[in-house]
Amino acid sequence: MDSIVNIWNAANPDIHVSLVVPSQGADELVTKFITQNKAGANPDIVKVEYQSLPALISNSVVVDIGGYVPDIASKFDASALAQVKFEEKIYGVPQDFAPLVFFYRKDVLDSLGLKVPTSWDEYAQVARAVNAANPKQFLGTFSGGDPGWFAGLSQQAGANWWSTKDGTWTVAVNDKASTKVADYWEGLVKEGVIKRDPFWSTQWSAEMNDGTLVGWISAAWAPAQLPNIAADTAGKWAAAPLPAWKAGDATTGIWGGAAMAVTTNSKHPEQSAKFLDWLNTSEEALAAQIKTINIYPAATKGRSLPELDKPPVFMSNQPDYYKMIGQIAPSARSFDIWGPNATLTFGAYRDGFSTALQNGTSLSAALTSMQKTTVDDMTKLGFTLSK
Repeated sequence: MDSIVNIWNAANPDIHVSLVVPSQGADELVTKFITQNKAGANPDIVKVEYQSLPALISNSVVVDIGGYVPDIASKFDASALAQVKFEEKIYGVPQDFAPLVFFYRKDVLDSLGLKVPTSWDEYAQVARAVNAANPKQFLGTFSGGDPGWFAGLSQQAGANWWSTKDGTWTVAVNDKASTKVADYWEGLVKEGVIKRDPFWSTQWSAEMNDGTLVGWISAAWAPAQLPNIAADTAGKWAAAPLPAWKAGDATTGIWGGAAMAVTTNSKHPEQSAKFLDWLNTSEEALAAQIKTINIYPAATKGRSLPELDKPPVFMSNQPDYYKMIGQIAPSARSFDIWGPNATLTFGAYRDGFSTALQNGTSLSAALTSMQKTTVDDMTKLGFTLSK
């Protein structure tokens, strides 16, 4: 990002931006921003994952910037704008968009004569076929360490973990859609055709690299990560739309993506908003981000830039990679709104699902525990909940 900030500073000597790269992880950063807000010590601008933004809003850490960038809504589609819009106010600018995609080892599936699954029933069948051909090989893993991933899968199935109306919140973490997703993966794990190693672990990375794992349900940003995960497999992966629950349904979920917001501590909110508008909607800045950090832009104008005509280096064998992402993106859905304590809900996922996978207990029961943890915390924080 420093090279992109330098472009701005060279052209705007009257509004100088300094980039600070934090050492904390995403969840720790959110807590830090909330704590620093009380002391007036936050920077002018913060970057957080979409699910963390409501926590900053409810704690008055970030401000409505709609008045500084009145045309911002016209630069994003409804799904992207929904990530930063709350009660008709704009609390940030979306940076990237991350629809879920199915990545697979094309060489392996081709050698087995297997077609790319287009439905979850077919995915299960292909998983069984891969493991039957080689008991040491698996189509994927279920990660108990990645709540955003599971949230995206639940979104595809129609889940809506939080909703609010007239100041009253409804929490439905263990709704029918999410339970269906949990039961589906629990069945494959217990059948032994899908592994249960968490993403980003040393073992998972080794298995992605040595061919033990020949599939990964991930997001549009995955090609930027794969060189660090499975360097020896470059040119062997391909991407396809996420398998569907109903034939012909193009709906997918979202995993990740970030918003940039202006803090209440900022002494330069108008200038900060101007920079964020440039960074996340101008062709110059978006082109630089595509080339430098492999983002898929949230801004609609950014999705037709010539920089997307070429695939990420790791996916050089799939020239139409970004064209495919562009076809998938309009059908991606998130929750209508992220809850004010989504970070805590995510922590409950890691605790509950990791334990359930280790002990072989019910994943849907872990969902119910997530629901209770979320509701109890929101009640403690003073939110009004529906009964």
